[in-house]
Amino acid sequence: MDRLLSQCGTTLTHERAMDSNSMERERGITILSKYTSFMYKQHLVNAVDTPGHADFGGEVERILGMVDGAVLLVDAAEGPLAQTKFVLAKALSRGLAPIVVLNKVDRPAATQARCDAVASQLFDLFASLGADDRQLDFPILYASSKQGWASLTLPPLGNPPEGASMAPLLDVILAHVPPPQVSLQEPFAMCVAMIERDPFVGRVATGRIQSGQVAVGDKVKVLQYESGQVIEQLKITRIEKKAGLGKVQLQSAVAGDVVSIAGPGDAAGIADTIAAPAVAQALDPGPIDPPTLSMVFSANDSPLAGKAGKAVTGRTIGQRLAQEAEASVSLRVKAMPGGTEKYEVQARGEMQLAVVIEGMRREGMELAVSPPQVLLREENGRRLEPLEEVVLEVDGPQVGTIIEALTGRKGELLEVTPVAHGFGAAAADSSSSSAAQQQSSSSSEGSGSVGSIERQRLVFEVPARGMIGFKTFFAGFTRGEGLMQRAFARYGPYRGPISGSRKGVLVSMSDGRATTYAMYDLVQRGTFFISPGEDVYAGMVVGENNRDADMDVNPAKEKHLTNVRSVQADEKMVLPPPRAMTLEEAIGYVAEDELIEVTPAAIRLRKQVLDAGQRKVAAKRAAAAAAAAS
Repeated sequence: MDRLLSQCGTTLTHERAMDSNSMERERGITILSKYTSFMYKQHLVNAVDTPGHADFGGEVERILGMVDGAVLLVDAAEGPLAQTKFVLAKALSRGLAPIVVLNKVDRPAATQARCDAVASQLFDLFASLGADDRQLDFPILYASSKQGWASLTLPPLGNPPEGASMAPLLDVILAHVPPPQVSLQEPFAMCVAMIERDPFVGRVATGRIQSGQVAVGDKVKVLQYESGQVIEQLKITRIEKKAGLGKVQLQSAVAGDVVSIAGPGDAAGIADTIAAPAVAQALDPGPIDPPTLSMVFSANDSPLAGKAGKAVTGRTIGQRLAQEAEASVSLRVKAMPGGTEKYEVQARGEMQLAVVIEGMRREGMELAVSPPQVLLREENGRRLEPLEEVVLEVDGPQVGTIIEALTGRKGELLEVTPVAHGFGAAAADSSSSSAAQQQSSSSSEGSGSVGSIERQRLVFEVPARGMIGFKTFFAGFTRGEGLMQRAFARYGPYRGPISGSRKGVLVSMSDGRATTYAMYDLVQRGTFFISPGEDVYAGMVVGENNRDADMDVNPAKEKHLTNVRSVQADEKMVLPPPRAMTLEEAIGYVAEDELIEVTPAAIRLRKQVLDAGQRKVAAKRAAAAAAAAS
């Protein structure tokens, strides 16, 4: 997107200008869909930048009604992967005819033979997804976002073509994408695709005007999609559209324009329709896939609660989650029954939940989060669970272990193919630009240098619950050199229980500060998650046990002082570095009887029941109930 804006005269102050969110810049991926517009050859082009990661697929689904075409960006060396299939299926189902761009052709691996093979794979993928003749006749361009050019033909050895620029891609967009099919004579109607908050005018609704025209001061009404409620007597207070990296205020807008409207935004949500008073039927926002994973958010009630955060009540957490649900079509928030100020948050995957939690943590909130649970369905008396298509690329000697690990998680191996297209040479190029890194990061969960040429591509169908925590194992086992993509595939029959692969944990049995003296005696018991000097409390998980059972330990024990002092009596104690756990790793690691304690200063694991005696009683009751049920 940066290169297209630059081609059309927009001055960029930094790379990846559309990714304005701090977490997008840190992770190197696109999280939120964003739109802009620019002029090219007397044409106004509205462009929407969408995420590539399947967890943020709702961002793709909600904007499909705003566009008349799509540019499918595919790595010339990797070819189409699981998430490529996911976003392509959404575009084809809406009748869009994509333009295919093979990116990163400046790398040595992007030979003519490899590009032809990727084009053939894409044609097969289009056909398998039910594309019609118009969609199958897709144009192919070759591009290097790093060097800032696109071409209708592949230059020799990936060199820039003569007069290199992005103009060929823009010309194909003008020729291939039809103008919006709208009517100026019908009453004004717009389906809301995005919701933002402005500190001066409140909520702002963004979408494409499907019919008619609207001006500042016009009376409109909101037809809510889910409830069917109609809210009338609303007034347009401001109309604006994005141009380049800025905003332009308008007095009026017509059908086909993508605009942001203030006034009725307070009553409208995503998928609702803002329309003239004469309109009686709401616009169809299109299908939205349901969430597949849920977690329960509640106030932090640990002994360390309130020491680092400024927003610690359950009511504040509920209000913040409600705001998040307003802006995300794939996120659902439900208050738990019983008035306990706990909220079930349903999302598409671990990463989407991690982004929500991280955003709240950075705003100074403290909360406790339950382990993720997969959302099951009941159809015709059968229990169904979400299944994911998982595509992995690993070195040959690692294939056996990966297959064993995923089959143990109820995965089914669908395909094994060798990867003999020199991808290692392409991945070894360490001078990739941020724009190129965005496509790579949003399409793969593995990272690092892929130097082996004897690589295999494995395709699995795995239950979503079986993939919880697998990313950490995969990254460690492949030493960061494996590539993994996953995307929701379908709902299928429940495949039975999955045996736990995690070992037991070390649980603190006392309050205080961890000491080197106490931890040195416990080093042989397992791996610590904490360092000396950190605050601990009874029931806090401080490490992983070497054995399968949990163990209560006292990491805060202090050495008794005596009057005897000698060099020989004091042994130098050196501890191995602790295992630092990120938020995503904690989500994949936490067990059913544990919680994740999230504060602005730390991410901790703890038992739901802090008292050791009460935990033992609860375990005995659960064992007795299981024995009686069997």
